[in-house]
Amino acid sequence: MNLFETLKDRNLLYQTTDEEQLKKLLTTQKTTIYTGTDPTADSLHIGHCVPCTIMRRFQQAGHKVIILVGGATAAIGDPTGKTDMRPMLSREQLNKNIEGIKRAYSKFLDFDGDNPAIIVNNADWFNNYDYVSFMRDVGVHFSVNKMISNEIYAKRMEEGGLTFFEMGYMLMQAYDFLYLNEHHNCQIQWGGADQWGNIVAGTELGRKMSFKDGRERIMIGATSPLLLTPEGKKMGKTEKGALWIDNEKISAYDFYQGIYQTPDSCVETMFALFTDLAMDEVRTLIKNDIVSSKKRLAYEITKFIRGEADAIEAKNMSENLFSTQSIDKTNAPTCELNISEQTIGLLDLLVMAKFVSSKGEARRLIEQNGLSRDGEIITDASMIITKDELQNGILFKKGKKNYLLIKS
Repeated sequence: MNLFETLKDRNLLYQTTDEEQLKKLLTTQKTTIYTGTDPTADSLHIGHCVPCTIMRRFQQAGHKVIILVGGATAAIGDPTGKTDMRPMLSREQLNKNIEGIKRAYSKFLDFDGDNPAIIVNNADWFNNYDYVSFMRDVGVHFSVNKMISNEIYAKRMEEGGLTFFEMGYMLMQAYDFLYLNEHHNCQIQWGGADQWGNIVAGTELGRKMSFKDGRERIMIGATSPLLLTPEGKKMGKTEKGALWIDNEKISAYDFYQGIYQTPDSCVETMFALFTDLAMDEVRTLIKNDIVSSKKRLAYEITKFIRGEADAIEAKNMSENLFSTQSIDKTNAPTCELNISEQTIGLLDLLVMAKFVSSKGEARRLIEQNGLSRDGEIITDASMIITKDELQNGILFKKGKKNYLLIKS
């Protein structure tokens, strides 16, 4: 099965500006593709990594992969789907975030060898591009009326307006594609479905520039489906926070559990993106037993992102916690606190351990019988915990699936 057929079989090609041309490129020659990310955090969570999984398949098929890190565009912020303007980051924070993102991408791509992926930073070409020249070269090809009718700006317009600063984002991303096409012969841009408007802007800019200078340019845009929860929100975060790719930001257990909590509707797509299991096998597995499917999914993705040792540890820990009546503290995720006083209030302890976000959340859980201590439901929010009790560790359970052993 060639790459184009693989993408279709796994339902990973959601939209494209020219499907026939894309198919021809992928079946008759090797080409160059890029995907972009704005360094607004010092790592990536699982939702950010959907385009990475596509880049991995392109590289394995022998195509050239470029990762564009938006050192310039991140200073503006993509308004797509936002209701508020994104805070601007300092140059120092941007540079720190870029280094973290490079480490995250290495989980998916090979940056060495005979066909290494490369990372480029659009600050390298925008920092020396003066405003008047950019507007003459690029801005003249964009209609403001057409831009503000685009879906990517809808929420910002509804919630009080769109700044001219943010409108520049589309122009800059469009120029990124043109620049990479001219300097790296990059012919494909790939992103999430929410980036469709920005991606089409790049192909349109290429078409207009070709008409202007008479040069033939092949510039194709394509997207993957978004991973959405039943509430319509992007996947990548759970009630405990983001499912970070960086091992230092999340435990193996929490990562595994976060994947296990994938909505039923997203399980097949997650298998398609993050594993190499044949889709016939995946669909049969899901049809027969969705719970077993999620366990397999959690194990496979944890193994891929964090390694087999972490996957086995997280799987065993989950099975010991959820599959037995007895409580095995040796397998529970652990938080060790430095508590100097001889006693501490229950609510203060849970907040300090970050097992709850606030005392109010803890009180609500207690009122709903949703919080337990060593298997016993907690009914008293004013409970006092002694330092001696914490030396042996207390296993707290929140809801049905969240455990934490707190020690001092």
